[in-house]
Amino acid sequence: MPHKAKILLLSGYDAASHKHWRNILEKNITEYDWTQIALPDRHFYWRVRGNSLSFAYQHREVLNQHFDCLIVTSMVDLSALRGLLPKIATIPTLIYFHENQFAYPLTKNSNTNNSLIHAQLSSIYSLLCADRILFNSEHNKQTFFDGADKLLSKMPDLVPKNLLRKSLSKSKVVSVPIEREFFVGAAGNLNTSENTDSKIQILWNHRWEFDKQPEVFFSALGRLKNEEFDFELNIIGQTFRQSPDCFELAKEEFENEIVNWGFQQRSDYHKILQRSDIVVSSALHDFQGLSMLEAIASGCIPVAPNRVAYPEYIAKEQLYEVSQSELESNAEKSIAHETEQLFFKLKDTLEMIKWDSNNDQEKKGKASYNRGVNPTINLSQYGEAFLSDVYRTEIRKLISDDKNSYSESKK
Repeated sequence: MPHKAKILLLSGYDAASHKHWRNILEKNITEYDWTQIALPDRHFYWRVRGNSLSFAYQHREVLNQHFDCLIVTSMVDLSALRGLLPKIATIPTLIYFHENQFAYPLTKNSNTNNSLIHAQLSSIYSLLCADRILFNSEHNKQTFFDGADKLLSKMPDLVPKNLLRKSLSKSKVVSVPIEREFFVGAAGNLNTSENTDSKIQILWNHRWEFDKQPEVFFSALGRLKNEEFDFELNIIGQTFRQSPDCFELAKEEFENEIVNWGFQQRSDYHKILQRSDIVVSSALHDFQGLSMLEAIASGCIPVAPNRVAYPEYIAKEQLYEVSQSELESNAEKSIAHETEQLFFKLKDTLEMIKWDSNNDQEKKGKASYNRGVNPTINLSQYGEAFLSDVYRTEIRKLISDDKNSYSESKK
């Protein structure tokens, strides 16, 4: 039996999407022998600066073994880890950016001076150490390099010229895959003929945190309700011990509309997405928007702002207009404006679905997962099968290039 090349994957802050991503890689790319070490997603700033200590001293025996390839998330302090375990520096390395610390919206209580700058600099150092760099979206890639350039320009002196140029040339966009089960028509999915609910179902399936702007979403829903639009709600996603107050207020306001509320097990989550008709985001930040992509693949029509990663895969007519300059100058005025824009886009989408259902035998357009998708892409390119092959190619090339470099050095 041929020897399997060995891959070491390190996740420095193992959030849900990071866990999803690494599990899909190991499940689909079976020709390699995988070792994965993941650190819990808590105490963010401590984890970002301290993960190299945790890896180096709590997992030293494993990390000192032979590996043919190292894959790390951008939360791993790769430069420090290489210093603590020099053998790590000899392994060809791929770094994956699920997010970056330059484009994340800050709260009033955010530490914008010390902890954030440390996290930003750590990600730059790790980037410079990697042989191959992958981002989950063009938005993530662009905002990282723009933010890194701006930060480095603030250094008073001795900044190397064109420091990031080589890293940019080694960078590529490869998204986190959508699992096969989400796509309309996949085995185990609801048949569209079985989805006979009379009311249009609106879905919210994001993290219950401030950066997703749930207050804008609920305010727009309130206007729909006041105008006597008939709809049902699935308000699901990752919940936390502390969430924005608007969720409890919405639970009371939309008591008669809510069908599903709160965190759902994976099997129930699939079914809810299949029964939903419209998926909405009002997020200030989404480096890829996996929850949006899962819902779109399940047949939902998307409604989202024309910012962050959404224009990369959502059709222009399903994006509502927002003003970045207004957001920065007057947050209260911006929220009011965005609520209005979302309301009108939701209203148009509800009326479109009603028209379709009255003039088509197929229930509310659920037969296709390409409704509302940017016409320049095919959503299957975000699928598990397609993207697993892309990752496979990247890993194979990384290992092959390292072997070729070694052979050249021996000549």
